[in-house]
Amino acid sequence: MFSGSIPALVTPFRDGSFDEAAFRAFVDWQIEQGSSALVPCGTTGESATMSIEEHNHVVAVCVEQAAGRVPVIAGCGSNDTKVALEHMQHAKAAGANAGLVVLPYYNRPNQDGLIAHYTHLASNSDLPIIIYNVPARTVTDITVETMGQLAKLPTIVGVKDASGKVERVSAQRLACGADFCQLSGNDDMALGFMAMGGRGCISVTANVAPKLCADFQAACLEGRWNEALALQDRLFPLHAALFSDASPGPVKYAMTRVRPDFPSEIRLPMTWPSEASRKAVDAALAHAGLV
Repeated sequence: MFSGSIPALVTPFRDGSFDEAAFRAFVDWQIEQGSSALVPCGTTGESATMSIEEHNHVVAVCVEQAAGRVPVIAGCGSNDTKVALEHMQHAKAAGANAGLVVLPYYNRPNQDGLIAHYTHLASNSDLPIIIYNVPARTVTDITVETMGQLAKLPTIVGVKDASGKVERVSAQRLACGADFCQLSGNDDMALGFMAMGGRGCISVTANVAPKLCADFQAACLEGRWNEALALQDRLFPLHAALFSDASPGPVKYAMTRVRPDFPSEIRLPMTWPSEASRKAVDAALAHAGLV
Protein backbone atom coordinates (compact mmCIF):
# COMPACT_ATOMS: atom_id res chain seq x y z
CA MET A 1 0.00 0.00 0.00
CA PHE A 2 2.79 2.44 0.95
CA SER A 3 6.47 2.30 0.02
CA GLY A 4 9.54 4.38 -0.65
CA SER A 5 10.66 7.64 0.93
CA ILE A 6 7.94 9.21 3.06
CA PRO A 7 8.90 12.45 4.83
CA ALA A 8 7.53 13.14 8.29
CA LEU A 9 6.91 16.75 7.33
CA VAL A 10 8.15 19.65 9.43
CA THR A 11 5.50 22.32 9.97
CA PRO A 12 6.43 25.90 9.07
CA PHE A 13 5.42 28.50 11.66
CA ARG A 14 5.63 32.26 11.20
CA ASP A 15 4.86 34.75 13.97
CA GLY A 16 3.53 31.87 16.05
CA SER A 17 1.03 30.63 13.47
CA PHE A 18 0.96 27.94 10.80
CA ASP A 19 2.43 29.34 7.56
CA GLU A 20 0.05 27.77 5.07
CA ALA A 21 1.67 29.26 1.96
CA ALA A 22 5.13 27.94 2.95
CA PHE A 23 3.65 24.52 3.72
CA ARG A 24 1.89 24.29 0.36
CA ALA A 25 5.13 25.13 -1.45
CA PHE A 26 6.96 22.57 0.69
CA VAL A 27 4.43 19.85 -0.23
CA ASP A 28 4.88 20.62 -3.93
CA TRP A 29 8.68 20.48 -3.60
CA GLN A 30 8.55 17.14 -1.79
CA ILE A 31 6.43 15.60 -4.52
CA GLU A 32 8.58 17.07 -7.30
CA GLN A 33 11.69 15.62 -5.62
CA GLY A 34 10.28 12.09 -5.59
CA SER A 35 8.76 11.54 -2.14
CA SER A 36 6.23 8.73 -2.46
CA ALA A 37 3.85 9.75 0.35
CA LEU A 38 3.59 12.49 2.98
CA VAL A 39 3.07 12.46 6.75
CA PRO A 40 1.71 15.72 8.20
CA CYS A 41 1.37 16.22 11.96
CA GLY A 42 3.82 13.61 13.11
CA THR A 43 6.42 14.10 15.82
CA THR A 44 8.71 16.04 13.46
CA GLY A 45 5.75 18.26 12.57
CA GLU A 46 5.47 19.38 16.22
CA SER A 47 1.96 17.97 16.52
CA ALA A 48 2.29 17.92 20.30
CA THR A 49 2.23 21.73 20.29
CA MET A 50 -0.84 22.09 18.06
CA SER A 51 -4.45 22.62 19.02
CA ILE A 52 -6.86 20.02 17.63
CA GLU A 53 -8.24 22.62 15.22
CA GLU A 54 -4.78 23.57 13.98
CA HIS A 55 -3.77 19.91 13.67
CA ASN A 56 -6.84 19.14 11.58
CA HIS A 57 -6.24 22.18 9.40
CA VAL A 58 -2.66 21.16 8.62
CA VAL A 59 -3.83 17.67 7.60
CA ALA A 60 -6.55 19.11 5.38
CA VAL A 61 -4.11 21.51 3.69
CA CYS A 62 -1.65 18.68 3.04
CA VAL A 63 -4.35 16.51 1.44
CA GLU A 64 -5.63 19.40 -0.65
CA GLN A 65 -2.17 20.40 -1.88
CA ALA A 66 -1.08 16.83 -2.62
CA ALA A 67 -4.23 16.57 -4.75
CA GLY A 68 -3.94 12.81 -5.16
CA ARG A 69 -0.41 12.93 -6.55
CA VAL A 70 0.89 10.91 -3.58
CA PRO A 71 -0.87 9.34 -0.58
CA VAL A 72 -1.18 11.26 2.68
CA ILE A 73 -0.70 9.39 5.98
CA ALA A 74 -2.07 11.77 8.59
CA GLY A 75 -0.70 11.84 12.11
CA CYS A 76 -3.65 10.77 14.25
CA GLY A 77 -2.15 9.52 17.49
CA SER A 78 -3.07 10.49 21.04
CA ASN A 79 -2.80 9.02 24.50
CA ASP A 80 -6.58 9.49 24.66
CA THR A 81 -8.38 6.90 22.51
CA LYS A 82 -11.32 9.25 22.01
CA VAL A 83 -9.09 12.03 20.67
CA ALA A 84 -7.21 9.61 18.40
CA LEU A 85 -10.53 8.53 16.92
CA GLU A 86 -11.57 12.15 16.38
CA HIS A 87 -8.30 12.76 14.53
CA MET A 88 -8.93 9.69 12.37
CA GLN A 89 -12.47 10.77 11.57
CA HIS A 90 -11.28 14.21 10.53
CA ALA A 91 -8.42 12.77 8.47
CA LYS A 92 -10.85 10.44 6.72
CA ALA A 93 -13.22 13.32 5.95
CA ALA A 94 -10.33 15.41 4.64
CA GLY A 95 -9.34 12.64 2.22
CA ALA A 96 -6.25 11.19 3.89
CA ASN A 97 -5.26 7.70 2.79
CA ALA A 98 -4.29 6.40 6.23
CA GLY A 99 -3.69 7.45 9.81
CA LEU A 100 -0.36 7.13 11.62
CA VAL A 101 -1.35 6.19 15.17
CA VAL A 102 1.37 6.23 17.82
CA LEU A 103 1.17 3.97 20.86
CA PRO A 104 -0.51 5.87 23.72
CA TYR A 105 2.24 7.80 25.49
CA TYR A 106 2.49 8.67 29.19
CA ASN A 107 -0.40 6.33 30.15
CA ARG A 108 1.84 3.29 29.55
CA PRO A 109 -0.90 0.74 28.74
CA ASN A 110 -0.10 -2.96 28.87
CA GLN A 111 -0.47 -5.22 25.83
CA ASP A 112 -4.18 -5.75 26.56
CA GLY A 113 -4.61 -1.98 26.64
CA LEU A 114 -2.85 -1.62 23.27
CA ILE A 115 -5.10 -4.26 21.75
CA ALA A 116 -8.18 -2.51 23.15
CA HIS A 117 -6.98 0.91 21.93
CA TYR A 118 -6.32 -0.13 18.33
CA THR A 119 -9.33 -2.43 18.16
CA HIS A 120 -11.59 0.45 19.22
CA LEU A 121 -10.10 2.70 16.55
CA ALA A 122 -10.38 0.05 13.85
CA SER A 123 -13.95 -0.76 14.86
CA ASN A 124 -15.11 2.85 14.66
CA SER A 125 -13.32 4.09 11.54
CA ASP A 126 -12.50 2.46 8.22
CA LEU A 127 -9.42 4.64 7.72
CA PRO A 128 -6.37 2.36 7.30
CA ILE A 129 -4.06 2.47 10.33
CA ILE A 130 -0.27 2.47 10.42
CA ILE A 131 0.81 1.66 13.98
CA TYR A 132 3.70 3.85 15.13
CA ASN A 133 5.99 2.07 17.57
CA VAL A 134 8.56 4.43 19.11
CA PRO A 135 9.41 3.23 22.64
CA ALA A 136 11.98 6.00 23.16
CA ARG A 137 9.12 8.52 23.18
CA THR A 138 6.16 6.50 24.46
CA VAL A 139 8.01 4.22 26.95
CA THR A 140 5.54 1.48 25.94
CA ASP A 141 6.65 -1.10 23.38
CA ILE A 142 4.33 -3.32 21.36
CA THR A 143 5.37 -6.97 21.22
CA VAL A 144 5.61 -8.96 18.00
CA GLU A 145 2.80 -11.19 19.27
CA THR A 146 0.50 -8.22 19.88
CA MET A 147 1.35 -6.80 16.47
CA GLY A 148 0.46 -10.14 14.91
CA GLN A 149 -2.90 -10.12 16.66
CA LEU A 150 -3.69 -6.57 15.56
CA ALA A 151 -2.58 -7.28 11.98
CA LYS A 152 -5.59 -9.59 11.68
CA LEU A 153 -7.86 -6.52 11.77
CA PRO A 154 -8.53 -5.53 8.14
CA THR A 155 -7.79 -1.81 8.54
CA ILE A 156 -4.50 -2.22 10.43
CA VAL A 157 -2.20 -2.37 7.43
CA GLY A 158 1.30 -1.66 8.66
CA VAL A 159 3.79 -0.30 11.16
CA LYS A 160 6.24 2.56 11.38
CA ASP A 161 8.88 0.78 13.42
CA ALA A 162 11.22 3.03 15.40
CA SER A 163 12.00 0.39 18.01
CA GLY A 164 15.65 0.33 16.94
CA LYS A 165 15.44 -3.47 16.74
CA VAL A 166 15.95 -4.23 13.08
CA GLU A 167 15.47 -7.96 13.65
CA ARG A 168 11.81 -7.25 14.23
CA VAL A 169 11.29 -6.90 10.48
CA SER A 170 11.75 -10.65 10.09
CA ALA A 171 9.84 -11.50 13.26
CA GLN A 172 6.91 -9.29 12.22
CA ARG A 173 6.89 -10.76 8.69
CA LEU A 174 6.32 -14.15 10.28
CA ALA A 175 3.72 -12.85 12.75
CA CYS A 176 1.83 -10.45 10.48
CA GLY A 177 2.42 -11.79 6.97
CA ALA A 178 4.67 -10.64 4.16
CA ASP A 179 2.02 -8.18 2.92
CA PHE A 180 1.95 -6.26 6.22
CA CYS A 181 3.55 -2.90 5.35
CA GLN A 182 6.68 -2.36 7.44
CA LEU A 183 8.15 1.14 7.27
CA SER A 184 11.34 2.10 9.06
CA GLY A 185 11.11 4.93 11.56
CA ASN A 186 14.89 5.29 11.78
CA ASP A 187 16.77 6.76 8.80
CA ASP A 188 20.12 5.43 10.01
CA MET A 189 18.83 1.84 10.10
CA ALA A 190 16.82 1.93 6.88
CA LEU A 191 19.34 0.00 4.76
CA GLY A 192 19.24 -3.06 7.02
CA PHE A 193 15.50 -2.65 7.52
CA MET A 194 14.88 -2.72 3.76
CA ALA A 195 17.18 -5.70 3.21
CA MET A 196 15.11 -7.69 5.71
CA GLY A 197 11.81 -6.98 3.99
CA GLY A 198 10.87 -3.38 4.73
CA ARG A 199 8.90 -1.37 2.19
CA GLY A 200 10.09 2.15 2.93
CA CYS A 201 10.92 4.75 5.55
CA ILE A 202 8.94 7.49 7.26
CA SER A 203 11.88 9.82 7.28
CA VAL A 204 13.18 12.94 9.01
CA THR A 205 16.10 13.30 6.60
CA ALA A 206 13.75 13.36 3.58
CA ASN A 207 12.64 16.83 4.69
CA VAL A 208 15.98 18.27 3.61
CA ALA A 209 17.23 15.63 1.15
CA PRO A 210 14.06 14.34 -0.54
CA LYS A 211 15.65 13.31 -3.84
CA LEU A 212 18.57 11.48 -2.25
CA CYS A 213 16.22 9.65 0.12
CA ALA A 214 13.87 8.77 -2.75
CA ASP A 215 16.81 7.48 -4.82
CA PHE A 216 18.02 5.43 -1.83
CA GLN A 217 14.62 3.83 -1.32
CA ALA A 218 14.23 3.09 -5.03
CA ALA A 219 17.63 1.38 -5.07
CA CYS A 220 16.62 -0.76 -2.07
CA LEU A 221 13.24 -1.74 -3.51
CA GLU A 222 14.84 -2.66 -6.84
CA GLY A 223 17.66 -4.67 -5.23
CA ARG A 224 20.42 -2.32 -6.34
CA TRP A 225 22.26 -2.77 -3.07
CA ASN A 226 25.61 -1.31 -4.11
CA GLU A 227 23.90 1.93 -5.11
CA ALA A 228 21.89 1.89 -1.90
CA LEU A 229 25.07 1.46 0.15
CA ALA A 230 26.74 4.38 -1.63
CA LEU A 231 23.74 6.58 -0.88
CA GLN A 232 23.70 5.37 2.72
CA ASP A 233 27.34 6.45 3.06
CA ARG A 234 26.47 9.83 1.60
CA LEU A 235 23.45 10.37 3.86
CA PHE A 236 24.59 8.75 7.11
CA PRO A 237 26.26 11.84 8.64
CA LEU A 238 23.04 13.77 8.00
CA HIS A 239 20.93 11.05 9.62
CA ALA A 240 23.10 11.42 12.73
CA ALA A 241 23.34 15.22 12.69
CA LEU A 242 19.58 15.70 12.55
CA PHE A 243 19.41 14.06 15.99
CA SER A 244 22.46 15.80 17.47
CA ASP A 245 20.06 17.93 19.52
CA ALA A 246 16.38 17.67 20.41
CA SER A 247 14.31 17.08 17.27
CA PRO A 248 12.99 18.92 15.30
CA GLY A 249 15.52 21.65 16.10
CA PRO A 250 18.32 20.34 13.87
CA VAL A 251 16.04 19.53 10.93
CA LYS A 252 14.43 22.97 11.09
CA TYR A 253 17.89 24.52 11.05
CA ALA A 254 18.82 22.29 8.09
CA MET A 255 15.71 23.47 6.25
CA THR A 256 16.97 27.06 6.44
CA ARG A 257 20.18 25.93 4.73
CA VAL A 258 18.57 24.09 1.81
CA ARG A 259 15.50 26.35 1.49
CA PRO A 260 16.48 29.79 2.84
CA ASP A 261 12.90 31.06 2.49
CA PHE A 262 11.55 28.38 4.85
CA PRO A 263 10.39 29.74 8.24
CA SER A 264 12.71 28.73 11.07
CA GLU A 265 10.39 29.08 14.08
CA ILE A 266 10.15 26.25 16.60
CA ARG A 267 7.46 26.09 19.25
CA LEU A 268 8.25 25.85 22.93
CA PRO A 269 9.28 23.77 24.74
CA MET A 270 11.56 22.94 21.78
CA THR A 271 14.37 25.41 21.09
CA TRP A 272 16.93 26.26 18.44
CA PRO A 273 19.72 23.66 18.29
CA SER A 274 23.08 24.27 19.90
CA GLU A 275 26.06 25.63 18.00
CA ALA A 276 27.69 22.19 18.03
CA SER A 277 24.54 20.68 16.52
CA ARG A 278 24.37 23.37 13.83
CA LYS A 279 28.01 22.74 12.92
CA ALA A 280 27.31 19.00 12.66
CA VAL A 281 24.36 19.70 10.36
CA ASP A 282 26.47 22.06 8.21
CA ALA A 283 29.19 19.43 7.82
CA ALA A 284 26.67 16.70 7.01
CA LEU A 285 24.89 18.82 4.40
CA ALA A 286 28.24 19.50 2.76
CA HIS A 287 29.16 15.79 2.86
CA ALA A 288 25.84 14.96 1.15
CA GLY A 289 26.43 17.62 -1.49
CA LEU A 290 23.35 19.59 -0.50
CA VAL A 291 25.10 22.92 0.16
